[in-house]
Amino acid sequence: MALDISKFIERFIGEARDHLSRLETGLATLEAAPDDPESVNALFRSAHTIKGSARMLKLTGICETAHRMEDLLGALRAGQYRPEPAGIALLLRGVDALAAQLERVAAEGGDPPADPTLCAALASMAAGGPASAPGVGEVPVAEPAPQSAPEPAPMEPSPPAVPPVQSPARSGTAPRIGASVRVPLARLDELIRLIGEVNRVQARARRRLREAQSLDRATQAPAAPAGADQQQALHRLVLGLRDDLQAQEQLAAALNERALRLRMLPLATVFDPAARMVREFARAGGKEVRCVVQGGEIELDRQVIDGLGDALLHVLRNAIDHGLEDPAGRRAAGKPPLGQIGIAARQIGGGVEVEVSDDGHGLHRERIIARAVGRGLLDPARAAALTDDQVWDLIYAPGLSTSEIITDLSGRGVGMDVVKRTVVEDLHGAVSLASRPGAGTTFTFRLPLSLAVMRVLLFETGGQCFGLAAQHVVELIRVGPGETVTLAGRPAVVLRNEFVPLVPLAELVGLPPPGRGAGGATLAVVIGVRQAKLGLLIERLVDEQAMVIKPLPEHLRGARSGAGSESGAGLGGLVAGLVVSDDDALVSVLQAPGLLAAARRARGEYSVAAAARDPAHQGRTEPWHILVVDDSLNTREIVKEVLEAYGYRVTTAEDGLKGWQKALGGRFDAVLTDVEMPGLDGFALTARLRANAQYEATPIVIITSRETAEDKRRGVQVGADAYIVKGDFDQSGLLDTLRNLLGDVA
Repeated sequence: MALDISKFIERFIGEARDHLSRLETGLATLEAAPDDPESVNALFRSAHTIKGSARMLKLTGICETAHRMEDLLGALRAGQYRPEPAGIALLLRGVDALAAQLERVAAEGGDPPADPTLCAALASMAAGGPASAPGVGEVPVAEPAPQSAPEPAPMEPSPPAVPPVQSPARSGTAPRIGASVRVPLARLDELIRLIGEVNRVQARARRRLREAQSLDRATQAPAAPAGADQQQALHRLVLGLRDDLQAQEQLAAALNERALRLRMLPLATVFDPAARMVREFARAGGKEVRCVVQGGEIELDRQVIDGLGDALLHVLRNAIDHGLEDPAGRRAAGKPPLGQIGIAARQIGGGVEVEVSDDGHGLHRERIIARAVGRGLLDPARAAALTDDQVWDLIYAPGLSTSEIITDLSGRGVGMDVVKRTVVEDLHGAVSLASRPGAGTTFTFRLPLSLAVMRVLLFETGGQCFGLAAQHVVELIRVGPGETVTLAGRPAVVLRNEFVPLVPLAELVGLPPPGRGAGGATLAVVIGVRQAKLGLLIERLVDEQAMVIKPLPEHLRGARSGAGSESGAGLGGLVAGLVVSDDDALVSVLQAPGLLAAARRARGEYSVAAAARDPAHQGRTEPWHILVVDDSLNTREIVKEVLEAYGYRVTTAEDGLKGWQKALGGRFDAVLTDVEMPGLDGFALTARLRANAQYEATPIVIITSRETAEDKRRGVQVGADAYIVKGDFDQSGLLDTLRNLLGDVA
């Protein structure tokens, strides 16, 4: 009876994808270390295994492509050809071609043919011919060799790639498709829904236990009327209920973990196709790009990966179309002609950070401002005072694009607002970016591991219950009445040498303000998105548990609702989804990025009003220009808001070294600096400034949480004019100090 090899196809596809991933990673390694023989050996073995498996399954097209790649890798291994960018680029084209053939087999079956032009180029280079990859429409450099050409001898015996029985699992490798079970997504979603119900019933049982414990304590009292037998029976009931609940919790946790793992996929499933797409788009745009992928083994929920794919695609298209220069432009800028794009992931806390970076020309500040002004999104009078981060935020405005024309590559004019909405609203994550002129741009997506079940912190304010995804909660603190400082007219607290603004959550959602707790203390939930932090003042904590977050109905997404909506407050744009509490109440889960944006808007409204009524700079045609140096984004932004509210022009720097560079590149009327910073601390920065003729008489104010007498003496020794302790910070005192010092040098 003839052997039915079709059942081995799925296993082959899974194994071949693994080898393609190794080829892609190995070629990047080979480019960085061309003299490493083991890298070449590993690449050769992967190509050889794909070729042998394809031949057994009568997939002649895949066999031909892998065979020609093996020929070139064999020449590399034998020392007949030295790794060069052109050869590595050609091998990467071979990886892309194999990936496309595999996808056709997976989707349609059959035997997709090899690309004769590509195979001819690989054969020519392996034989010592021209080291150039053919482009679209070019004449092949050599005729494709017949499929019966002799094979180079493998370095070592290779086991059958597709054995007649299941191959043994290899430790430390990612799960293969052949070892997977296909489960309809609808069934997994139903399983996850049932887990949510189990968790809800479990929470209700926990409440019943508390009631029983209360009754138990009452019957144990000496004056209780119940008899001893009843007391013992009730006591046993409580103990049994406690034990049952603990067992149920353990079972639910195990069920939860195993069910969620059914939905997990490695990020390589979206990273590897994205890397191939980068090379294809770059070739189409006449650019040379090397794409480096890291962290593809990290697993995320399939729903997160599916949502990430579109956002990742858009950012990569922009990087190729707008960010990277063409080879001539890179040479003119003193860069190598080969551009670099990186896709990297790392686990952080209860989630994952995905970074997409390029080494292009970076974002154009003035072009973004011009487009924003042209669309009526920005007052031209405010443009000069914007920090770079505030300018970069403008790219998320709907319809804003800096592209001169709409192209297929740059996403047909679809703006970054779609990316932000996908990451923040659909994936319950956060997005940020950093850019340096001439050095490139980095986008960072912070994502949860799963959307099916997430840890949620529940709390009350204004008589209502709200939730926050635990991944955005930094810490919980109690703030006493004497532990706050006033910044930009609002309270803040000093946490580990940085200012964290405090705002009543009720104010952001349009509810009555909370009262103080015992001893006059107020409870605050400190949330964080990247470097930005905010303390939300609440009334009390309710619980923290794993819950199923239900998405908002489509017609409610972004709509304003709740108290205070008439005045522009309320929950509009702040709700990420809903959960059901143990007493069957619907609870709104708030978006941390939305809360931070709402708090910034509130502080900005105060700043505009304060600047309008402050007479500090009447009679002076130009505002004083202040340099603020601090490694805390929160502290930089808050001090900047305070100063701008009173008419100062402010430039910020994130550490002492960048502060020194900005000081040399500009002219500032005063410098405010922290002490504890990486690289160059505030004492060293002050000493350098004093040794520079341009700043020998410039007012310098140290603002730090270091309050010992020795630190203050050192500040005086290095030349500071004032030393302010953050814990004793008073915005009026800072303003008076600056006015006095600037009056002395005016």
